[in-house]
Amino acid sequence: MNVATLVEKRRAQWAELEMLCDGTGSPEATARFAALYRAACADLALASAYQLPPGTVTYLHRLVGRAHSRLYRSHRFDPMTWFDVIFVTAPRQIFADPCVRIATLLFFALFSLSAYLAYNETAFPDYAQDIVGTAALEQMEASFEPGLNGNLSHYIGMAGFYIKHNTSIGLQCFAYGILLIPCVFILCYNAVALGASFGYMIREDTPGGETFLEFVTAHGPFELTAIALSAGAGLRLGMGLFRTEGRTRIASLKANAVQAVPIMVAAAILFFLAAFTEGFISPSPLYYPFKAGWAILSSGLLMFYFVVLGFPRQEPS
Repeated sequence: MNVATLVEKRRAQWAELEMLCDGTGSPEATARFAALYRAACADLALASAYQLPPGTVTYLHRLVGRAHSRLYRSHRFDPMTWFDVIFVTAPRQIFADPCVRIATLLFFALFSLSAYLAYNETAFPDYAQDIVGTAALEQMEASFEPGLNGNLSHYIGMAGFYIKHNTSIGLQCFAYGILLIPCVFILCYNAVALGASFGYMIREDTPGGETFLEFVTAHGPFELTAIALSAGAGLRLGMGLFRTEGRTRIASLKANAVQAVPIMVAAAILFFLAAFTEGFISPSPLYYPFKAGWAILSSGLLMFYFVVLGFPRQEPS
C-alpha cells in the first residue's frame, strides 16, 4: 500500500478527531483523543514528506493545529502527555521531516569535511588557523595539555556552563530559522569551526591531543545531534513563513510551529544530556574505555529513538 492510499484511508479518523475538537463525541471516544492526535501528526508528516495534494496537506495542518490547541490548553501537568510528545510525536516528526534531514546532513557533512581538512596538515597546513584562529588553538592546547584532574565542585560549575553554552547555540539556530539564511549560516559556521577544532586537536603532534580526544568522546553524540535538531526545528519555522501552501503566513507559521515544537523538545533534552556528560563524565578521571562505551551507548540510543521509534507505522483503528 503506497503512502497516498494509506493517508486517504485515515479520513474516518480525521473526522472523528474533528468532532472531538468541537467538543462532541462519546466519553469513550474522548479517551482516544491523544491517540488520534498522534496519528494525525504522523499523517501530516507523511503527507508533507511525500508531497501529497496541497488540499490534503492544508487540511491536516489545520486539523493538527486545532487538536494541538485543545490538547495543550490545560495548564495541568500531565506526565502521559509529555511522554507521548517525547517518545511518540517527536521521533516520528523528526524521522519524517525533510528540514531535519537537510540540517543533519549539512551539519555532519561539513563537520566531517572540516575535520579532515584540519587533520591533513600536509595538504592543508593553515586550514585550522584560518578557520578557528591561532590564539584559540593555542588556548585549547594549553587547556588540555595538563590532563583531566577536576574535582566535584569543578564538575558542577562546568555542567552549568555547558548547559548555558549549548543552549545558546541551539536557541540561535532555532530563532534564526524563521529567516532561513541566518539559520543555515550559524549551522554551517558551527559545523566548520567544531570540525576544524576537532581535526587539529587529534593530530599526533598537537599538545594535549590525547586529553582532548578523551574529553570529547563521551558527550559528542548528544551535543552534535542536538545542534542539528535545533537547526532543523528552526528551518521548519522558516518554511512555514515562506512556503504557505495556500494559507495565510500567520496560519502557515502556526501550523509549522506545531511540528517544530516536538523537535525542539527533543533537542533540549539532548542538550541537557550533553551538558551533564560534558560536565561530569568527560572531564572525570574515569578510564577511557568507559567514556568510549558511554559514547557508543549514546549513539545506539539515538539510533533507536530516531529510527525505531520514529519509523512510520499505522495506528490501530
